[in-house]
Amino acid sequence: MSIIKVSNIEMYYEIHGEGEPLLLIHGLGSSSRDWEYQIPQFSKLYKVIAIDLRGHGKTSKPKGPYSIRGFADDVALFLEALNIKNVNILGLSMGTATGFELAINYPDLVKSLIAVNMSAKLSVKTFAEKKQFFLRVAIVKLLGMKKMGEFLAPRLFPFPEQEDLRKKVAIRWAENEKKSYLSAFHSLKNWSVEEELHKITCPTIVIASDGDYTPVEIKEEYVKKIPNGQISIIKNSHHAVPMEKPEEFNKIVLDFLKGI
Repeated sequence: MSIIKVSNIEMYYEIHGEGEPLLLIHGLGSSSRDWEYQIPQFSKLYKVIAIDLRGHGKTSKPKGPYSIRGFADDVALFLEALNIKNVNILGLSMGTATGFELAINYPDLVKSLIAVNMSAKLSVKTFAEKKQFFLRVAIVKLLGMKKMGEFLAPRLFPFPEQEDLRKKVAIRWAENEKKSYLSAFHSLKNWSVEEELHKITCPTIVIASDGDYTPVEIKEEYVKKIPNGQISIIKNSHHAVPMEKPEEFNKIVLDFLKGI
């Protein structure tokens, strides 16, 4: 558990285990602690590095605007500071977007990419898209992060037996700082790497939940544009699949890493 100076922020990170490096990049409103169901298993085989992105967790929360490319630049500088020249990357949601940017703009740095529950673009142009986007902004601005957590938790974990996970996520979401959360959220607005996917040359697996916000069909379509890409679908699961179905998720990740 350490802090390192990167650009204009102090970035929090944890290292567990030894061996080939595996970098874990969390999603929006999350942090390194949400990999709690992965780190114990992955660190038996890999040097697992879990980070908190700009504006999240224990990392600095400077004034925005933020950008996905900016998150990737932060991570590249972080890896350079640790003298890590080649790394496997596992990203969830916004962490996947960051991973895409790294694989496209820092190809020599990325050995493999595990992309979880993320589209290759997030369009906020149609009326329906704008309505959904600004609904979330309004919840945060008017009602606060606690209410945002309560809004998201049942969408992430809808089954009756997942009450403990709902409570955990709601509590953790409430700990986010409003301004930095909104800066990160706005970084996703109209972000796209759809026309650059062909530049991702490293072995890549897209892990898709059939109950995710982004339909499986969209992921199946964009993975065709990644030269060395494949897809694995986890049934009866939702956006936060590493927490929801850790055993199945972890097996897919480890099988992919062993095969590259």
